[in-house]
Amino acid sequence: MGRGLPRWVLCVGTVVLRGDRVLWVRQAKGHSLEGQWSIPWGLADVGEGAEEAAVRETLEEAGVRAEVRGLLGVQNLRNEGWVALVYLCHHLQGDPVPDGRETDAAGYFLMQELEALGEPIEVWCEWLVRRVLSGEYHLTPPLLDNPYNPRMAFL
Repeated sequence: MGRGLPRWVLCVGTVVLRGDRVLWVRQAKGHSLEGQWSIPWGLADVGEGAEEAAVRETLEEAGVRAEVRGLLGVQNLRNEGWVALVYLCHHLQGDPVPDGRETDAAGYFLMQELEALGEPIEVWCEWLVRRVLSGEYHLTPPLLDNPYNPRMAFL
């Protein structure tokens, strides 16, 4: 069962808050979202927990250590064969620095500041961040008493 069928790819992203500012990265030349500002995101590695991958991608793409506060939601990217899990995080340490490969700029911005740059913003990321900043979301917090702790469960 399932042999020969394509597998789903797990994509993870983070909305990292530092006060009232959100962490944004600009996708570098050669990336499918080249020149667009987005939240940090990427693919989970085999054997890696989704929340671990999200924190790792944030550190790799933006040089920021973040902590998961909860699961924001799931985005079905069926045409790409991906499913995305997006987490709300808060800043722990580090100043935003792009990795120079996947990202060529990184920073914490108010939405007005990001818009004032006059550069493209990835449409789904903008929609998501606006919902978070306006309080139009439901956060599913991690339950640390789950039997697979320290792996997170969100219920």
